[in-house]
Amino acid sequence: MRRLLVVAAVTAALGGMALVALRSEPELIQRLRYPLRYEQIVRTHSRNYDLDPSLLAAVIYTESKFDAGATSGAGAIGLMQLLPGTAQGIALRTGGKHFTVEDLYVPEINVRYGSWYLRTLLRRYGDERTALAAYHAGQGNVDRWRRRGLDIQFPETRDYVAKVERVKKVYASAYAAELGVR
Repeated sequence: MRRLLVVAAVTAALGGMALVALRSEPELIQRLRYPLRYEQIVRTHSRNYDLDPSLLAAVIYTESKFDAGATSGAGAIGLMQLLPGTAQGIALRTGGKHFTVEDLYVPEINVRYGSWYLRTLLRRYGDERTALAAYHAGQGNVDRWRRRGLDIQFPETRDYVAKVERVKKVYASAYAAELGVR
């Protein structure tokens, strides 16, 4: 019996150490797991739109894993997974005159539009969590939840917000130099 207790204690201790190791992965593992692409575009538009570059990188990773050709079943396109209608509205508001859906496959344009949209949501809602929920679930849903005094109602949106916030921390630590994180 005593031997069984010792084995259980050792197993629990090793399991706890493994959990701590997962939480504090070495930078190399973080970089392999969460690659960073288009650093210059991310830096430029995070600066232009006063966004935390780690937040912008985390949104891009969560939306497309930095795949400029990504498309969703809902019709969202590119790095930041913008719907063509949303992107066309952004293009018009930011001075664009010749928007085409193919523009959304161009990393610089997609991230510029997505950065503008994310900054607009941050200004509108005043906090990152709500802005991310609106980015994912739409402003209409978020406005409806807020009018009713409710938190995020879609489980997939709660998961999305939590993932972006978690990945943001990874990008802030593993890519601080590349992103110019302050």
